[in-house]
Amino acid sequence: MKRIILTGGGTAGHVTPNIALIPRLRELGYDIQYIGSYNGIEKDLIEPFGIPYHGISSGKLRRYFSVQNFTDPFRVVKGFSEARKLIKDLKPDVIFSKGGFVSVPVVLAGKRCKVPVIIHESDMTPGLANKIAIPSAEKVCCNFPETLDSLPKGKAVLTGSPIRQELLSGNKIAALDLCGFTADKPVILVIGGSLGSVIVNNAVRKSLPKLLEEFQIIHLCGKGKTDDTLKGTKGYCQFEYIKDELRDIFALSDIVISRAGANAICELLALRKPNLLIPLSAKASRGDQILNARSFERQGFSMVLEEENLTEDTLVSAVHDLFDNRGTFIDAMRNSGQQDSINTIISLIEEASSAK
Repeated sequence: MKRIILTGGGTAGHVTPNIALIPRLRELGYDIQYIGSYNGIEKDLIEPFGIPYHGISSGKLRRYFSVQNFTDPFRVVKGFSEARKLIKDLKPDVIFSKGGFVSVPVVLAGKRCKVPVIIHESDMTPGLANKIAIPSAEKVCCNFPETLDSLPKGKAVLTGSPIRQELLSGNKIAALDLCGFTADKPVILVIGGSLGSVIVNNAVRKSLPKLLEEFQIIHLCGKGKTDDTLKGTKGYCQFEYIKDELRDIFALSDIVISRAGANAICELLALRKPNLLIPLSAKASRGDQILNARSFERQGFSMVLEEENLTEDTLVSAVHDLFDNRGTFIDAMRNSGQQDSINTIISLIEEASSAK
């Protein structure tokens, strides 16, 4: 039996593509192990699948000044030592990394232990963690054609992002019952990212009086970010995070307001959901979400409203524009010819594990 180590964490976007690969890996008879941080979001997301989970020390490598910059490198070194010991004990045939800083010591240790490593870069340009990991990888999967120019020739493979297949089989009636909605008004789904976006949450809540005149709203707020004063508001349903019912909520939703994390928008593309993207500001990030959003805008998949221009009026106006023209966006997504991501990545895994 072949053995694979999956790694990645820090946000749901660094975990859900790994989850999407699990059913196919199991069909092929792989023994699957997961390495993540001790108590990261990845632990909660992976454990329900019954996959052995191994925690290691993890530190973030920042581009900006922080007191933690003096301590986190020691956590990374400790994580490398722990990952190397795990790899020697588990003897995997291949490692697949979805990124995030917890994956860096795993990838480096895999290279040191002569285990083939495949990594996946979701964003238009590689983040710092994957930049460190790329020299240790045999293949680098990516989502955007533009990304190929940022990766070493011979390693880069345009695969798209693995999408959980269960998301394609949602039940609208189940979502109506869950949210207490009626079938006579369209539904907006708001996704502020797995950790929740205060800026998006606040803008949506300020716009509720106008939006609820014509729409019902499902709001995924992020942990600890629900608003108790809005409980019981007719046509408005808020959750910290949704897992099992997400496919039903997607099925019910007519349009989506979302951050522009690469995995999230690839799911919207696969589901053919017209969407308004509000990318994380370049002031608070390296600007990858802006690049992702603009790429999808150019391809006709999305509308974009940048955070700096986000107000109650601009949000309400953009939502109406998106809904009125939703057919155009659906047609563009239907004709996109999205790659068969899961099978493409599994083929790379099979090739690497067979060559070991």
